[in-house]
Amino acid sequence: MRVITVAEAGEFGLVDRVIARLRLPPGSGAPADVEVLPGPVGPDLVELGPGDDAAVLTVPDGRVVTTTDLLVDGRHFRRDWSTGYDVGRKAAAQNLADVAAMGARPTGLLLGIACPGDLPVSWLEQVADGFRDEAAVVGAAVLGGDVVGSETLLLAVSAFGDLAGRAPLTRSGAKPGDVVAYTGRLGWAAAGLAVLGRGFRSPVSVVNAHRRPEPPYPQGPRAAELGATALVDVSDGLVADLRHVALASEVGIELDTTRLEVPDKLRDVGTALGVDPLDWVLAGGDDHALAGTFPGGVELPAPWRLIGRVARGRGVLVDGAVYEPPAGWDHFR
Repeated sequence: MRVITVAEAGEFGLVDRVIARLRLPPGSGAPADVEVLPGPVGPDLVELGPGDDAAVLTVPDGRVVTTTDLLVDGRHFRRDWSTGYDVGRKAAAQNLADVAAMGARPTGLLLGIACPGDLPVSWLEQVADGFRDEAAVVGAAVLGGDVVGSETLLLAVSAFGDLAGRAPLTRSGAKPGDVVAYTGRLGWAAAGLAVLGRGFRSPVSVVNAHRRPEPPYPQGPRAAELGATALVDVSDGLVADLRHVALASEVGIELDTTRLEVPDKLRDVGTALGVDPLDWVLAGGDDHALAGTFPGGVELPAPWRLIGRVARGRGVLVDGAVYEPPAGWDHFR
């Protein structure tokens, strides 16, 4: 079958194809084994969807949580490592996780695409499919976006969320005496990236963790219900992102690595590659776990895992010492 390029489809033809893929088929939604956030889903809140100059999304709480991200070909994803569907899932996930990290429920997404004319239309259709399916996991609506020509392939995503009357969870609320906990996977995406970087494609579960993160979306609003004092999406690495909390809150955070989970699968991959898997857990990003602080003495239910405490000081200590390896991703380092 002949491959149709973006240049052949044209701007409006491409827009029509992408919009058609972004609409959920009747009866579709989150997989049966995925925990779905309670409350009205995004499509119920859309007054006007794609097709006009702008969309209209209702705001139940009266406030809007919003975030934005860029994904650049060759920096945030590689087309020889990930399918278009993988990239679409990842693009949506990293923005939806930011909304959840504010203690909010994601309600809507926008997708901007900049791409060269020789890019196959089918690849962007896969992106749209993945973007749509990840939005369905949390019941968010895809509201529309934009398409432009560019020598560099780039995706620009914006996400919106609803706080349901709660105060937003910020990075600046941690207090001495609080405990530190996280939920979600840590180190898996970094291990997957290391595997791909060595030219391998297995273990599949580890490689797929890099291709498609699985953020614990429901735990953002749940953290607010549990009384969290601060919360952050672990996108750059556990130590790096908790350092943001420590600096914003003007406190010290002390981590105990004996409390961190290092799965056997990561230990096996670390042995094969000659890497201490604990470094992936501490400094690897892109899993989009949630890490937060809670009042001391609180009993945190599963899947939250207690890993440290908040003290007086400034910054993060790991087992009582400054963590020496690079403590997370820095785009300009």
